[in-house]
Amino acid sequence: MTFCVGIKVNEGIVALADTRIVRGSEQVNKQKLAEFQLAGSALFTMTSGLRSVRDKTLTYVDETLRGEDVVRDRLYQFANLFGSQLRRVKDEDGPSLASTGHAFNLHAIIGGRLIADQTPQLFYIYPEGNWVEVAFDSPYFIIGRTYYGKPILDRLLTSQTPLSSAIALALLAFDATRTSVTDVDYPVDIAVLGNQDATPRFHRYTEADLAEVIQHWTQALSNSLNSLPMQWASPLLHPFQ
Repeated sequence: MTFCVGIKVNEGIVALADTRIVRGSEQVNKQKLAEFQLAGSALFTMTSGLRSVRDKTLTYVDETLRGEDVVRDRLYQFANLFGSQLRRVKDEDGPSLASTGHAFNLHAIIGGRLIADQTPQLFYIYPEGNWVEVAFDSPYFIIGRTYYGKPILDRLLTSQTPLSSAIALALLAFDATRTSVTDVDYPVDIAVLGNQDATPRFHRYTEADLAEVIQHWTQALSNSLNSLPMQWASPLLHPFQ
């Protein structure tokens, strides 16, 4: 499985993807956060689903960009291209995948800022090739293992969240997920694009790199639990006090 989260706040966008790939009893690490160069700008894609579909789609996208004489200066135009190539792969490989019981299930998050975009943009691409843009009142997308990281984002993330806090929340959403499942794990790739940045900054972190941060978070949760007001529970605890 996988865990990828894209966040857009007023100060910019954040992307985080794990690298764990599980095939039966085999576990390997593969990059899921990919960088593209387009019209002098950089953007990123993250995907969940069959690796073969992801690789073929990205190859077709790259091939199309190299072979065409088309100006794409808005990120939604790249999202359209990605969606059209995803549908192409579905036409080619969908029937054979279905015959072996495999679902055509590629989901993607695309983020970046091309020359005509006023601010960094973030899109979610469905397996059918259509897309939606991140919303002000719902400023993130998760693909892959979606259940475990949502509560902390839904509770603490808003469009007004500072960019540094959005980075922290992306990490904590990943940590909540990897704590509960075995097919999401380090290293993680993180990309950040602030409103004043020309291109995203990318960095890979190992578990050792972030051990102190996660330990700090775990201790903070433990301290909060120990200091939680419990008067409301006195009818339940009274016989034992």
